[in-house]
Amino acid sequence: MTETPPASASADAPRAVDHPLRAATVDELHARPFPAIPPGSFAWFVALRPLRRSDRDHAAERAQLDGLIRGGCQSPPAEGATHWSGRLGPLTLKWESHTEVVTYLIWGAEERDVSDLAARILAEAVGARIASARFRVTEVTDDQQVRDALAAGQSGDSLAVARVIDDQAVIAGDFHPDPGGDMRFSVFIRPGTGPGRTGRILQRLCEIEAYRAMAMLGLIRAREMGPDLAQAEARLSSQIAGIGLPDSDAQATLQALLDSAATLEQLHARASFRFSATQAYERIVNARIQVLREARFEGRQTFGEFMMRRFDPAMRTVEATDRRLAQLTERAGRAGELLRTRVEVELSRQNRELLLSMDRRSDEALRLQHTVEGLSVVAISYYATSLALYVAAPLESYTGLGKTTLAALLTPVVVLLTWLALRRIRNSLH
Repeated sequence: MTETPPASASADAPRAVDHPLRAATVDELHARPFPAIPPGSFAWFVALRPLRRSDRDHAAERAQLDGLIRGGCQSPPAEGATHWSGRLGPLTLKWESHTEVVTYLIWGAEERDVSDLAARILAEAVGARIASARFRVTEVTDDQQVRDALAAGQSGDSLAVARVIDDQAVIAGDFHPDPGGDMRFSVFIRPGTGPGRTGRILQRLCEIEAYRAMAMLGLIRAREMGPDLAQAEARLSSQIAGIGLPDSDAQATLQALLDSAATLEQLHARASFRFSATQAYERIVNARIQVLREARFEGRQTFGEFMMRRFDPAMRTVEATDRRLAQLTERAGRAGELLRTRVEVELSRQNRELLLSMDRRSDEALRLQHTVEGLSVVAISYYATSLALYVAAPLESYTGLGKTTLAALLTPVVVLLTWLALRRIRNSLH
């Protein structure tokens, strides 16, 4: 009896609808393939960026690439592409557009061809060169060949040499630009190391150089901000010290603190992107060095050690400046809140005193009003009694009462009626 195999779970499961961005996220993993560079090649790398980040012209960068590609009888990439690689005659070009820079990597068997295309790229460059390097890829069978090449070429205290990728290659560089402005690196490949692995090593070196240069921009910004930060810190310390003085003008001090806080916020706005980018670039540089899996070559300093001595202190300076700026901003905010509370308390006290003064004046006005009302009753009653005597004069002959007696009888009645009338008027008003 033959059993029927169960249907696969994938066949029975309902077909899922792919997310609209799934293809883009998967393609990004394979978007920038490593170059394949055989031994005996010469390579040149450059990273270009505008002097100001806001001035970057993507259309002009793309136009430069299209001109190079069409000159090599190749089809340009699709609109919006951020990378391209292909053959341009005897050379291979790899172009990439990054957040802040555009990079070119060219390689070939003849150094003259590489130099000619490099010169053309620099002559037509849209931005300014922030990093560039030249590479010589040589196959060696033993360490003596590496020693001989180093003795004939690179030397000095800044020379870094290391075995990488489990001794499949030896890399060397002194991080000093040559007369043409390029850093010089040598890549010595062991027999059997394929072009793909060689290309990955060279790509890592390009990334180390480019991201190192971009990270160092943060150090330049930190140094530029040093005097401004020192002035802001001194001014802020003086303002904070004046908060506790009993004769200080709280309103004027608060305005000065607000001005200092505004200055610090402007400094933070100018530096926040650069400092954040520097931290990201530093992490990339360190990650790329770790990927190389360096081992020491005959007592020479490795690339990681060179970065630790020269690059890491610069990054710590940037980090300290960023932290100092954040702390000053927080101090200004706390001092402003403290002084604002003091001003509010002072205003509350003044308002309370004003209300008490208004209450006293109200009581005085009420007493004055009562006094005026009493005088008004007397004055009105006096004139009303005089009028009443004129009215009652004909009764004098009938009653036999004299004028004085009539006045004495009429005065209480007139006063009472006048007081009642004024009281009614006052009650109607309140």
